[in-house]
Amino acid sequence: MSDATRTRIGALDIVATVSVVFALVFAIASPRIESQGEAARLLFVHVPTIWLAYLAFAVTFVASILYLATRRLRWDHVAGASAEIGVVFTTVAIIGGMVWGKATWNVYWTWDARLTLTAIMLFVYIGYLALRRVIAEPEARARRSAVLGIVGLVQLIPVHFSVTWWRTLHQTNTFRPRDIQMDGPILAALLVSVAAFTVVYAALLRHRVRLEGLELAAYAAAAAPVGPVAGDAVSAPNIGNSGAQP
Repeated sequence: MSDATRTRIGALDIVATVSVVFALVFAIASPRIESQGEAARLLFVHVPTIWLAYLAFAVTFVASILYLATRRLRWDHVAGASAEIGVVFTTVAIIGGMVWGKATWNVYWTWDARLTLTAIMLFVYIGYLALRRVIAEPEARARRSAVLGIVGLVQLIPVHFSVTWWRTLHQTNTFRPRDIQMDGPILAALLVSVAAFTVVYAALLRHRVRLEGLELAAYAAAAAPVGPVAGDAVSAPNIGNSGAQP
């Protein structure tokens, strides 16, 4: 990796770290929501993580299409890396939602439409990652994973619109303009958190794509034919003919 690339990745990491610190300060300084108490501050983690999960899986979808169109493994690396990060964000969103649910609904889990569909989405993308692990050959893995990466995005539609289509415990979508009923400081803290998580996603994606490239290089090195080894040119002595000639 070139020095210029190292500088860009390092700068992105620094921006991500600073962004998270800013988001934390905004979240702590935001006014307390009396109806939900301190548990409402989970909003500044829960909402950004689920939105970034959407973004990560959408990037997997686009990168999968680009791989099938170009057959460039770079796009497969992006698709796989983004799916991994999306699984992490989805898991954090579900855990944060469970903690908030216990404080608000007095239960960690209920078979609410949004919660159930989000859990199903998580397991589908865990299956996507498992598929990538059981196929060693890069081209076959990329081709089959791309199909699942494209089909998997269909889940985002019912997950996102579940609170509109069904009567559920979950609140309506946070970022619908006509539904926003937040004080200015709370909305500002939420937007800063979303921006910070987006930068973190970009930094993680850069690192994970690079690792995918290193894994491919290691596979290619292992599959390459073995060259001549030291000592191949030395032949064993012929014991049968080693006697003295008459």
